[in-house]
Amino acid sequence: MHAFVADSSAPGRIAEQEVPEPLPAAGEVVVDVRAFSINRGEMRMLRTADDGWRPGWDFAGVLGSDIQHGPRAGARVVGIRRGGSWAEQVAVPEGWVAELPDDVSFAQAATLPTAGLAALRTLRMGPSILGRRVLVTGASGGVGRFAIQLAHLGGAEVTALVSRESARAEGLRELGADDVVSDVDQLRGRFDLILESVGGETLGRLVTKVDPQGTLIMFGNSSDEQTTFNVRDVYNDALVRLQGFELFFGGDPFGRDLGYLASLVAEGKLDPQLVAELPWERIKEAMDRLQNREVAGKVALTLGGTWRETTSGELLG
Repeated sequence: MHAFVADSSAPGRIAEQEVPEPLPAAGEVVVDVRAFSINRGEMRMLRTADDGWRPGWDFAGVLGSDIQHGPRAGARVVGIRRGGSWAEQVAVPEGWVAELPDDVSFAQAATLPTAGLAALRTLRMGPSILGRRVLVTGASGGVGRFAIQLAHLGGAEVTALVSRESARAEGLRELGADDVVSDVDQLRGRFDLILESVGGETLGRLVTKVDPQGTLIMFGNSSDEQTTFNVRDVYNDALVRLQGFELFFGGDPFGRDLGYLASLVAEGKLDPQLVAELPWERIKEAMDRLQNREVAGKVALTLGGTWRETTSGELLG
């Protein structure tokens, strides 16, 4: 089968190569991939990856065998795995896939795993958000856009923090943000829950914006900067909690949460933020657009099928 593999001699350090078909271990199933999406974290890892490393977390496709008490062979599924999903086939633990509703496309589903799961699970790490104040930094990105929608759906008052120069911030109010700001100094009051992915100076300044009984979840560092802050800003508010998050840390299977996210898309309650659907041969173009922050949402790469051009120049299946 074919897959995308790290290759330091290729443009973008990525090349399509022939690789062995996956051999499922006990408790795993094989999925024929129909679409996958790209995350900035994968691209960051690709910069320094050894030749032969295979990137990819998110995928959607067709299940190759039955899952006991779950989807049957031939079912349309969405799933996640820790590497190797940019391929024609993947082997994945049974509990890491969920069946798709009929009216959710493969491309839409492929946007959900990493960004949607990160948003959903970080929101769960704070207090119950009904009636609470939630701040989402890096709000114009993939995780941020899902977090805004899910927090709004959960009954929170949502503030979105974006960079001053971000043209991708348009539409965040329509997704559920009650307020959109471009500087920490514009924030009013304190927040019960802060989802933080910028790091650097922004994180240091946000420590004083957490409610004395609130939680700040750190799940990224897009600034690539170190953070400093006065520890008195934490221990003087003794119940402030600073906590890290890594999606693949912990033993809770992903399937149930993926099924929940897919059902929200099917019900029209969650917009998958699919802004472009491209044939997988155009992966370098998709990566360049993500790297240059030209995409206000998610890009899916699809295998097989036909595509049509939209007025915005995107190819959609």
